[in-house]
Amino acid sequence: MNRLPAYSLFAAVINAAGLPIYIYAPKLYVDNYDVTLAALGTMLFALRLIDVVQDPALGWLSERLGKARPFAVAIGGLLLAVSMIGLFAVTPPIDPLWWFGLTLFGLFSAFSFLSINFYAQGISKAATADNGHVRLAAWRETGALLGICIAAVTPTLLMGNGFDPFAAFAWGFGGVTLAAVIWMWPEWGARVQTEPTPIRAIWADKQARRLLILALVNATPVAVSSTLFLFFVESGLGAPGWEGPLLVLFFLSAAVSAFGWSALARRYGEKPVLLTAMVLAILSFGFTYTLGEGDVIYFAIVCVLSGTTIGADLTLLPALFAKRMSVVAPNGGQGFGLWSLVSKFTLAFAAVALLPLLEGAGFQAGAESQPPEAIATLAVLYALVPSVLKLVSIVILAATKLEE
Repeated sequence: MNRLPAYSLFAAVINAAGLPIYIYAPKLYVDNYDVTLAALGTMLFALRLIDVVQDPALGWLSERLGKARPFAVAIGGLLLAVSMIGLFAVTPPIDPLWWFGLTLFGLFSAFSFLSINFYAQGISKAATADNGHVRLAAWRETGALLGICIAAVTPTLLMGNGFDPFAAFAWGFGGVTLAAVIWMWPEWGARVQTEPTPIRAIWADKQARRLLILALVNATPVAVSSTLFLFFVESGLGAPGWEGPLLVLFFLSAAVSAFGWSALARRYGEKPVLLTAMVLAILSFGFTYTLGEGDVIYFAIVCVLSGTTIGADLTLLPALFAKRMSVVAPNGGQGFGLWSLVSKFTLAFAAVALLPLLEGAGFQAGAESQPPEAIATLAVLYALVPSVLKLVSIVILAATKLEE
């Protein structure tokens, strides 16, 4: 299990192109290019519809790359970097909404391709050590969470320095992506090649199917809170300028907790540890609903608690799915094609379902004051909707038998 730091850096790059994009990109295009929340939500959902076909196809391709895998991953890394630069560092040369969609299509396609290959490679890597899936997951997801944390706060930290903070972030991201691709290059040749597994065989496996459904339901609360985070801090708490520190607190808590959750899972088992984390998440989301303008300190405590529970979700669920894939589909490509689709669909669902609802309640991004009904709607969407979804996740996990 050597060279695990390379997995951490690669995970950091991939995930820096995930959640932070949903945090910053919609607000940036609303504020700078007068694109409506409803239009952005519709565009994001349309891109996810493409993923319904694209992600399984990328999984099929991943299983057949063979010796070309390192070169294909390098091309994927290049597309990821170029798309990020286009999204944040280039003034739209066409209609901003369509430029938003075009650059995000490249970003999401590269994200899917790299994620599928990366997590499938983890199956081979984890097979080289005892309890390898949980151990690798701790390194991988800690790197992922640190990547999210750095990407989430960097634009905020760069503001007020006389240059475009989003452009600086995008170019820096491109450089780090190049380093990550080079460092991971030797790993791709070590992947065990087996016969490709069709999607219908993976979906026919009861445990794999339950885990995919659980991932869909359980990831949606994170998607909801990520999509609405900036709006909640700015308008719900009345604390503009606190977005960056609070984001760091949230994701850093998740990253720091990853190794702790991994250790608890090795001792007590993944299922009871995950159930405990889900209960704590409901308590933190429920408390958030009671907060209002000026409650920044209380919300900071919530960020620590909820971030810690997210650390369990992001560490243990992929480890459980990878462990099952090592039995059902050792090549991993098709399985993680489905996993990637599920993960991204939750973010699209949050965007297409919540942003129009928020706008319909009278919420106007960037306005100095919001109607009371808009603030009430924001609180319900940010705090109560994730609580209900977490309850459903608990029911699904409790009913799922996990084979050792």
